[in-house]
Amino acid sequence: MSGEKALAALRAELPEPVLLTDPGSTGRFAHDEAEWAPYGKPLAVVRARSTQDVVTTVRICAELGVPVVPRGAGTGLSGGANAVDGCVLVSLADMDRVLEINPREQLAVVQPGVVNDDLRAACREHGAWYPPDPASSPWSTIGGNVSTNAGGVCCVKYGVTRDYVLGLEAVVGSGEVVRLGRRTAKGVAGYDLCGLFVGSEGTLGVITEITVKLLPGLRAPERTVVGYFDSLVEAGEAVAAVAAAGVVPSALELLDQHCLRAVDEWKNMGLSAEANVLLLGRSDTPGAAGEQEVDTLLRCFDEAGATWSARSTDEHEADALFAARRLAYPALERLGPVLTEDVCVPRAAVPEMLSRIEASARRHDTQIANIAHAGDGNLHPLIITPPGDDAARERAQRAFDDIVDDAIALGGTVTGEHGVGLLKRKGLHAELSPTVVDMHRAVKSALDPAGIFNPGKVFGDPDA
Repeated sequence: MSGEKALAALRAELPEPVLLTDPGSTGRFAHDEAEWAPYGKPLAVVRARSTQDVVTTVRICAELGVPVVPRGAGTGLSGGANAVDGCVLVSLADMDRVLEINPREQLAVVQPGVVNDDLRAACREHGAWYPPDPASSPWSTIGGNVSTNAGGVCCVKYGVTRDYVLGLEAVVGSGEVVRLGRRTAKGVAGYDLCGLFVGSEGTLGVITEITVKLLPGLRAPERTVVGYFDSLVEAGEAVAAVAAAGVVPSALELLDQHCLRAVDEWKNMGLSAEANVLLLGRSDTPGAAGEQEVDTLLRCFDEAGATWSARSTDEHEADALFAARRLAYPALERLGPVLTEDVCVPRAAVPEMLSRIEASARRHDTQIANIAHAGDGNLHPLIITPPGDDAARERAQRAFDDIVDDAIALGGTVTGEHGVGLLKRKGLHAELSPTVVDMHRAVKSALDPAGIFNPGKVFGDPDA
């Protein structure tokens, strides 16, 4: 009955292009890219064009107890944007305007549907730089990046999304619009409620505007270092050595043979014939200091057992190698369903974690490919199963659980940038104490008293 009332109220206040109710139209919004994460049937989809559309939707849903699930581009890998039965999905993809770029104050103001790469391109035209660059940057939105606190290739040196969010506008509670954070370089008035929303995965409200910090000037040219290794563990030793040497590269990325072969089969780049494991390092430090960083990277690679290492003198070749890194996930998807991991461990523990991932693959007779933001210990084991093979799927799930347990045992975390969503709820309860979980739930209850925002995600029942 509440669903029927909600639909009638939404139809009365929202125009037809904004409100979608036909299952043929709403179905394509029902889930993100997380393999095997469950999803329900939405009551409706609101393709919001303005903050007022969101206010109207939240107010009606709060009054009637109807769940609200915010959604960006749907590129998430944890099920965080998946529909629950009878919910109203609020798509922010059409709120895609860059409202302000202010080089003097080093900030930009954007709507949540702005695509990451589009913001970065717009900033370049003003001589400024927005650093966070997830692998999905050509498609993922800033709102989605904020909701999961996304990282990226250059986060090893420049930090993740939270480090760049100065302020935001959000619709909370029964439809109130609040502004959190600031536009100034400093500000300590009150709790950091803006920071609380970053990484909240839509459980506290619907973000409708974001103010981000920019770095001045255009990014310095990068020098690229390439290393080939026979084993994952040796490549991991190189990563640990770089950290121990005190070098902070602008990127340090890892791809294993499975990834290289998949990219080759798709794009014919000829990478898999050269190495079992590829480690890509970059330095954007100018001058002699940058040359010294490159020398240190090469030394760390060689001492860890690289079969070949070199500075790339061809800028196009270097860019192609990093393009291969971004292509690895979609290339593997062509082979079958891919269950994506997202654990992060201390950098010194990277070799041991990679060894445990290999052991898990053998133990469960499961193919696991590895890509990683290796420089900050953020590993993305990709568990690949043949289509329609239920036994392989069960083995893959056991491997997934083992990897989460191993990351926690090594002092790491169950998610570095993809978020908890639905897939990592069990891991979150293993990582956080019951008291800390209760603290989080108390915060959610205070900001979402009706309990409508993305119910069941993050802190929901891990066994549900």
